[in-house]
Amino acid sequence: MSSYRDDATVGRQQRHQRVQQRRLARAGPPRDQQVALAAEHGRGLVDHGGGKRTARGQLLDGESPAAEAANGDRSRRRGRRSADGDAGAVGQTRVKVAKYFVTTITDESFTFRRDEDKIADEQQLDGLYIVRSNVEPEQFDATQTVRAYKDLAKVERAFRSLKTVDLKVRPIHHRRADRVRAHVLLCMLAYYVEWHMRQALKPLLFDDHDPAAAEQQRASVVQKAKRSPAARAKAARKRTADDLPVHSFRTLLADLGTLTANTMRVVDGDATFTMLTKPTPGQQRSFELLGVSPQM
Repeated sequence: MSSYRDDATVGRQQRHQRVQQRRLARAGPPRDQQVALAAEHGRGLVDHGGGKRTARGQLLDGESPAAEAANGDRSRRRGRRSADGDAGAVGQTRVKVAKYFVTTITDESFTFRRDEDKIADEQQLDGLYIVRSNVEPEQFDATQTVRAYKDLAKVERAFRSLKTVDLKVRPIHHRRADRVRAHVLLCMLAYYVEWHMRQALKPLLFDDHDPAAAEQQRASVVQKAKRSPAARAKAARKRTADDLPVHSFRTLLADLGTLTANTMRVVDGDATFTMLTKPTPGQQRSFELLGVSPQM
């Protein structure tokens, strides 16, 4: 086992040396496809704490239970088990490294060894991921391709908003196809309005209202996105720079929903008029950002 520990020490030193390196390259295009290869050396590679590790570093998590099974330790603790059952424990940890081992099973015992060829192949991809696109390089370079891929998270959030959180497109109680399409169209239009409202109201929401400052904090698009200093300060204080309360989109709508239009009747007469409640500073700021007036 000492050689395994030596490998871990060397791996840690190499990871610490590479952890600040970030590279982005584009390969291809093969035939009609552009391949953007985003290589982020050291991305998420940690020694402890649940992050991703190199292929060789992950082996340490899989070899301990394998060694116990080979020595019969598990059989003594949990009662007699078959060789097939013990062999199944090889590499069956939270990091799933069974593919890096070759096992030999007999009726009385089993042995295991590292599959060095597979480990070497896997190490070629440590810290790398590949994004393939059929968009011409003249339209999207490697950086734009990776950014577009990461922006898919926004599409997923939009579907979540449509289906569950805000608009709840389901259940659909219509049966005719034209009515189902009309229902979905109305939900899409509602989300279109919601998206524009979110963009306008960002200074009052927990959303990052200064994306340019956030983008300047990372040297490459392959690095993890960071919130801008203004957004972090807003989230920490729960107050805006104007000392207004910060909301989620739903709580802000609930706050705006407290504005009412009251029909008033003149004493000793039949004349009526409408009186609006006075908006709070936060409500007034919301209307200013939306470019609308609360007055009828």
